Amino acid sequence: MLKQLKLDAAAEKNIKTWLRGKYDQDTKDQLQQLIDSGNVTQLTDSFYKNLEFGTGGMRGELGIGSNRMNRYTVGAATQGLANYLNKVFEGQEIKVAIAYDSRNYSPEFGQIAADILSANGITVYLYKALRPTPQLSFTVRELGCNAGIVITASHNPREYNGYKVYWNDGSQVVAPHDKNIVAEVNAITNVKDIKFRGVKKRIKSIGEALDKKYLKAVKSIAVSPRTIKKQKDLKIVFSPIHGTGITMVPAALAQLGFENVTVVEAQATPDGNFPTVVYPNPEEKEAMTMALELAKKIDADLVIATDPDSDRVGMGIKNPEGEWELLNGNQAASLIIYYLLKAWKKAGKLTGKEFVAKTIVTTDLIDAMAEKAGVKCYNTLTGFKYIAQVIREKEGQETFIGGGEESYGYLIGDKVRDKDAIASCAMIAELTAFAKQKGISLFDFLSEMYKQFGFYYEGLVSVTKKGKTGAEEIQQMMADFRANPPKSIAGSKVIRMDDYKSLQRKDFKTGEVTEIPGGKLGIENSNVLQFFTADGTKFTCRPSGTEPKIKFYIGVKGKLKNKSEFSSTLASLKEKVASIVTELNLG
Repeated sequence: MLKQLKLDAAAEKNIKTWLRGKYDQDTKDQLQQLIDSGNVTQLTDSFYKNLEFGTGGMRGELGIGSNRMNRYTVGAATQGLANYLNKVFEGQEIKVAIAYDSRNYSPEFGQIAADILSANGITVYLYKALRPTPQLSFTVRELGCNAGIVITASHNPREYNGYKVYWNDGSQVVAPHDKNIVAEVNAITNVKDIKFRGVKKRIKSIGEALDKKYLKAVKSIAVSPRTIKKQKDLKIVFSPIHGTGITMVPAALAQLGFENVTVVEAQATPDGNFPTVVYPNPEEKEAMTMALELAKKIDADLVIATDPDSDRVGMGIKNPEGEWELLNGNQAASLIIYYLLKAWKKAGKLTGKEFVAKTIVTTDLIDAMAEKAGVKCYNTLTGFKYIAQVIREKEGQETFIGGGEESYGYLIGDKVRDKDAIASCAMIAELTAFAKQKGISLFDFLSEMYKQFGFYYEGLVSVTKKGKTGAEEIQQMMADFRANPPKSIAGSKVIRMDDYKSLQRKDFKTGEVTEIPGGKLGIENSNVLQFFTADGTKFTCRPSGTEPKIKFYIGVKGKLKNKSEFSSTLASLKEKVASIVTELNLG
């Protein structure tokens, strides 16, 4: 029957392995049902490859198959990690911390990982219940662990789960460890090689002590406690969107001194089915609807919401007409950095040795603000692990103020080495209190920033291409842009192309080809293309490392003379982005 389906060779090989190997009978029965039904598409997508580590680790749909999240792919990943740790830290006591979010099978996968590590002679610190991803990063450093694991698929749809690996500095693994771990995982060709039977005495539970230490670290990032005290009644609406945010955000805000926080009760209970939303993603307006409606009802000052593992945060503000609007990731990141630079300067904390960091697809407004403040701004590849890499390399030499990326992830201070929605919620609340103390709204604060530095606007087009054929289509798109770069964009001549795959920068005016600067600061080979035009427009093409998508980022810039022209200026910039999407056929 299997031969008659005419499957991809790799898929057929993997399916045979699962049918004949030491897999549980229920898994084999499910696989046989797929074969008997002749479901070629599902069989191919589930087995044509093994799950790989991308910018955020291993992530995929739940289900049977080598390309799905299940006890065996989690098992192989963990066994590979254990083998690598035992090689790198041979002869030492090895410790690994594990946390998990609210997704379906997250607790089970967390326990499976703990069992396998313990069976390999490794001491495991496992959280008793779900906790935010940034807390895991903090825990790795606090307990002196060699590595960490978070079971999460971040903001992906409910059918997904994932597996993030952290190194001893609290950041997600980077080269060479990421590739070496993958090599160890790929070396496990027989399920018999996975040690599923745990050793209980090597698995230790993490309790409230770490919660208190993490909350203390979050509290330490506050720059203006006096302002918070004066605005303690600030009306804040918060939604965890059925995720881990409920465990820490209300507590963090209360600890800072905010006394008027209203939680969206319908979304307060952790639930991997995310029953009130289509996508548990604060980037989506639909996921923020309940919070916005509640904010309108109680006339709140601020709306914030976190994704399932609390590494991303969405933010809502009132416009001059009194209607609630959501800020995008670039706007929120810019506003956070704008406030931090102001607050640090006022506090006399800027000495010339401070820096901020962001990814190459994040707004260049942050570069402009940092330059004006005399603060360095480092740009890295997409993925917060690269920002963490800069923090690590500059430790003891320069002080990290904060940073972020356009995909709603921000970090303040260096006690955590991954994007931290808990600390971000705290800082967003503080900057809101600062604006209110000045007698202005968040909208006024945003307008003030744009008026001073220019109105930057960024658009994102995300195209999903699932399965093997989708992956091939994405690669072809990149090949076409690389071979035939656009000569102009929105009527402005393309003057430069940066190819991060070859790490080459081409000047189209002179024809000169040079190496992209960056060196050790998170710049390595990556399948990313950027095009720059004479009028300052930036266009970026990047296949996602964690999802079956290709993303196109478009950055444009205008001038804001006064806040009364905010809407018209924004509309003009949006129109320009829309015209570029049409022109380049990105939809």
